Amino acid sequence: MKKYIVYILILISGLVLGYLFFGTGDVKNGKQETEVADGHDHEGETTQMWTCSMHPQIMQPEPGDCPICGMELIPADANADGLGADEFKMTDNAMALANIQTITVGGGGEVENTLNLSGKIQVNEEANAVQVAYFTGRIENLNVNFTGESVNRGQLLATIYSPELVAAQQELLTAAKMKESQPALYNAVRNKLKLWKLSDAQINAIEDAGQIKQNFPVFATVSGTVTEKLVQEGDYVEQGQPLFKLANLNSVWAVFDAYENQISGLEEGQKIMVTTNAYPDKELEATISFIDPVLNTASRTLRLRAVLDNKNENLKPGMFVRAKLQRNTGQEPQSTLSIPKTAVLWTGERSLVYVKTSRDEPVFEMREIELGATLGETYEVLSGLEGGEEIVTNGTFTVDAAAQLQGKKSMMNQGKEKEDAAEMKMNLPDTFQKDFTGVLSAYFDLKDAFVNTNSEDVKAVASKMLQRTENLKVANLGAMETQHLTKIKSMLEAILENDDIENQRDHFIVLSENIIAFASNMETLENPVYIQHCPMVNNNKGANWLSLSEEIRNPYYGEVMMNCGDTQREL
Repeated sequence: MKKYIVYILILISGLVLGYLFFGTGDVKNGKQETEVADGHDHEGETTQMWTCSMHPQIMQPEPGDCPICGMELIPADANADGLGADEFKMTDNAMALANIQTITVGGGGEVENTLNLSGKIQVNEEANAVQVAYFTGRIENLNVNFTGESVNRGQLLATIYSPELVAAQQELLTAAKMKESQPALYNAVRNKLKLWKLSDAQINAIEDAGQIKQNFPVFATVSGTVTEKLVQEGDYVEQGQPLFKLANLNSVWAVFDAYENQISGLEEGQKIMVTTNAYPDKELEATISFIDPVLNTASRTLRLRAVLDNKNENLKPGMFVRAKLQRNTGQEPQSTLSIPKTAVLWTGERSLVYVKTSRDEPVFEMREIELGATLGETYEVLSGLEGGEEIVTNGTFTVDAAAQLQGKKSMMNQGKEKEDAAEMKMNLPDTFQKDFTGVLSAYFDLKDAFVNTNSEDVKAVASKMLQRTENLKVANLGAMETQHLTKIKSMLEAILENDDIENQRDHFIVLSENIIAFASNMETLENPVYIQHCPMVNNNKGANWLSLSEEIRNPYYGEVMMNCGDTQREL
């Protein structure tokens, strides 16, 4: 019996030991196998990164808000997968904050072949006259002293002392004593005085008085308004030298610019209806009297004019006017595409819009289009868009800034390998260039504030620069120049609205490109100005800025990488 008990104990002990050694090992192996499997699964997963549609340099491992602008982050791969080379995506939050609005392009109805043209009132050059001095001498008295003064024919304009005229009077008095014996000499002397525009009455008065007049009057030969005063009292004038320019304002020219694609159907003698900004309720009927035979190659426009009656002189040279006319195309009205003027961005000779390429998502792409006639507050579209496409009509500059920051085609970067705002051609009036130097001065202070990485100084200088920008006179700027100036204001406002220095620097990128475009087209700069470039900023896309010194002081990194960059060129 004891023998069996011993066998049973040995069997139980064996089972226990087997479990301890082999069973634990199996559990351990099972656990190891599970761990290996789990590890294999983790290796197969891809870490999802999140970015900002407005600031693609932001990369975070989890969703949240952009640390720069506060917008909701989106999956990094979702911003690129399935998009074309020139497409980019914005978030719904960004769309709402910028108040971006779109419309679907459709038929604009039937075009009634009506053209709306803009122009100015100008002096009728056919009624212009120049009052000249008919003899050499010194102006003793000037009776007309300012431009705009009305002058009547026969009115005294000035008195002149002329040594030549004094000598000629002496010859007259001497010849008068011998006119019976030498009538030919007497007549020759009188004719000489008549060539100097002395009348028979004046000559007879000299002869009857028997005395020489020291100063002779100059009378107006025509009636009109003084448009230019060319001399001052005390000036010495030569024979034939202009004294005044006179214009008869009883009739004036209304001069309009027609674009190249608007020329067809325009002809002399065509009826037009003209209105002025000064008298918007008064419509004047006129006819086209002249069409310039030469096209302005810079603006691609042709000038045409009409003569307007102005006996009451309500129309002043320089006034803005509008004209409405019917094109003589000889065709039936046709259906056309039209888009709002607010949708169009101008860059040089190009017209650009942003097309929403996805029905369900805020994906955009810049598109170059060709415009036709101006139809009220809309443009006729000749090519580049199709009916049913959706375009941005409000917040266009914000969309353009997003495209530029993401390295997509934009106003400043139209698919080139390297942005070159310095090559953009602008037409800047002399007065605008003079005033813009104050904006440039503030820009250099703003650049220095970024170099010092001082957000408060940045906002203070940006406020000063914005005020100077708003004070610029823009009446004579073209559409492209005006839009770039608007973009400068929008970037300055964005800098003022943000306290984060990195957010401010992002907007400084776009601001600098627009400032470079203006500075590159200024004929004279007070000091040498250098275009400098950092290749690492803007998510390694690079960015430019202007500096008064060749020394590199990087506004995008400050003391972190103060000397990063190089000088591209000198303006």
